[in-house]
Amino acid sequence: MSDGSSFFVTTPIFYVNDVPHIGHAYTEVAADVLARWHRQRGDDTWFLTGTDEHGQKILRTATANGVTPQEWADKLVEESWKPLLETIDLSNDDFIRTTEPRHEENVQKFLQHLYDTGFIYTGEYEGYYCVGCEEYKQAGDLVDGSGEYAGQRVCAIHSKPVELLHEKNYFFKMSAFAEQLLALYEERPDFVQPESARNEVLAFVRSGLDDLSISRSSFDWGVKVPWDESHVVYVWFDALLNYVTAVGYGQDEAEFERRWPATHLVGKDILRFHAVIWPAMLMAAGLPVPHRVFGHGWLLVGGEKMSKSKLTGIAPTQITDTFGSDAFRYYFLRAISFGQDGSFSWEDLHARYTSELANGFGNLASRVIAMVSRYCDGVIPAPGAFSEADVAIQAIERTATATASIAIDRLAIHEAIHEVWTLVDGLNGYITEQEPWALAKKPEERERLETVLYTAVRGLGTLAVLLSPVLPKATAKLWTALGGDGAVQDQRIDHAWEWSGAASVAPLEALFPRIETTE
Repeated sequence: MSDGSSFFVTTPIFYVNDVPHIGHAYTEVAADVLARWHRQRGDDTWFLTGTDEHGQKILRTATANGVTPQEWADKLVEESWKPLLETIDLSNDDFIRTTEPRHEENVQKFLQHLYDTGFIYTGEYEGYYCVGCEEYKQAGDLVDGSGEYAGQRVCAIHSKPVELLHEKNYFFKMSAFAEQLLALYEERPDFVQPESARNEVLAFVRSGLDDLSISRSSFDWGVKVPWDESHVVYVWFDALLNYVTAVGYGQDEAEFERRWPATHLVGKDILRFHAVIWPAMLMAAGLPVPHRVFGHGWLLVGGEKMSKSKLTGIAPTQITDTFGSDAFRYYFLRAISFGQDGSFSWEDLHARYTSELANGFGNLASRVIAMVSRYCDGVIPAPGAFSEADVAIQAIERTATATASIAIDRLAIHEAIHEVWTLVDGLNGYITEQEPWALAKKPEERERLETVLYTAVRGLGTLAVLLSPVLPKATAKLWTALGGDGAVQDQRIDHAWEWSGAASVAPLEALFPRIETTE
C-alpha cells in the first residue's frame, strides 16, 4: 500500500532535429504507465517530458532548412512533438523546452555555482566528436565505415564519420567523483537498472574517468556561459539539468524539495550521461542524486536500432491510425521485456491485438455485459453462496493486484501486465466452465446464474481499474458500461477489487474492433 510519498518520473528530453518515431514513443508510454499507476496508488506523482533544443546538431539542421534554430525548434515542437502526447495518450504533468527562460536562467545558476566552488576550469581538448550523439567518442566507440564511408571510422550508433575537433573549453572536474560514484553504485545496487546496465556503468567508471568538456566556442546556439559569453554550455550538460529546472531548482525551493529526486527512464545508448555524468554534476552541486536510472533496450526493426537516418523509423501514427493508442501502449509494454531489446513486426502486433486484446479482454467484456443485459435485464445481480470456483476468481483479483504492484515497483512493466492478464485468462476460463448460457435455461439454477454473473462483473471491474494505466481509453468505456463510480483513473489501484458502482450495466461497444488485413 502506498504511503503517499513523491514519485517523480522522467523521460529523456528529445532532440528536435527530426520528428518522433516509435522508439521515442516507447519510452514515453513506459513513463506514462508508471505515472498513472502511482497516481492511482495515492502517490504524489509528477511526470515530466520535453524537448532538447540546443547544440550543434540542431543548428546544422535548422541552417540546412533555411530557418533559425529557434524557428526550427518551435515548428517541430508544435507540429510533431506536442501532438505525440495526444497520439499515444500521455498524462504528463509538464513539458519542458530547453529554450525556455525557466531552464536557461537556472542552468546558468547551476553552472555559476560549480564555477564558484572550483569544479570548473579552463583547458584544451582534442578528440573525435559525433554531432549526432553530441559527444566526444573514445576509440572503442568507433567502427569501420561501409558504403560511402568505407575506409573511415564512424560512430557505432549513427554509422556516420566523426569529426576531429580541437577546442579551448571549460571543463568539469568529473574525475574527482569516480570514487563517490563507485560507492553510490555499491551502496545502492538498484540505482542503475537493469543489471546489465549497472554492470556497464561499473566497468566504465572503474576504467577511469576523464574531466568533461562543458562548453563550446565554435558556435553560439546554446545557453551562454554566465562568466564568459563567448562560450555556450555543452548541450548534454545543459539538457541533463532539465530534470531539476522543471521542478523548481533555482527558483522554487519548496517545489524542488517536494519533487526531487526522480526516476529516470532512458534508452541504453544515453545511459552513461544519466548514470555517470549526471550524478557527478549533482554531487558537485551538493544536491541529491536521482532515485533510479533505468536504461531500457532498443526497439529493433529488421535487426537494427530504430533510426530515421537508416530509414527504419516508424511514426507512431502509422500504428495508432489503425490499431488505436491503447493497442500501441499495450503491445510495446507487453511484448517486450522492459530493459531488453525488442523487435517490432506488423505481424506480431496484429496477432497480439487479435488474440489478446480483441479476443481475450475485449470479448470477455462484451460477453459479460451482454449476459447481464440478456439474463438480468441489465441489473447486476446479488450473489448467492460462493462456490470454490467463485472464490478462486476473487483470489486471483487480489493476487494480481498485489503482484502487479510489486512488479511496477521494480519497473518490470511487462511483468505487471502479465500478472493482470492472469485475471483476464481466469475470467475467460471461469465463464467457459460455468456456462451461464446453460444455467439461464434452468429456473432451478437461477441463484447460481446470478452468482456467476455477479462474480464476472466484479472481476471485470477489477480489470478495468488494473488496466487503466495501460489501456486508458478502453477501460474508461468499460467503466462507464459497468456503472463504476467516478472516473476509472481515480480508483485506488492497490485495492482494485473494492471498486463500487451503480446497480445496472449499460451497453458496451466493441473495445477492440476486428482489424482485417489485406494481402
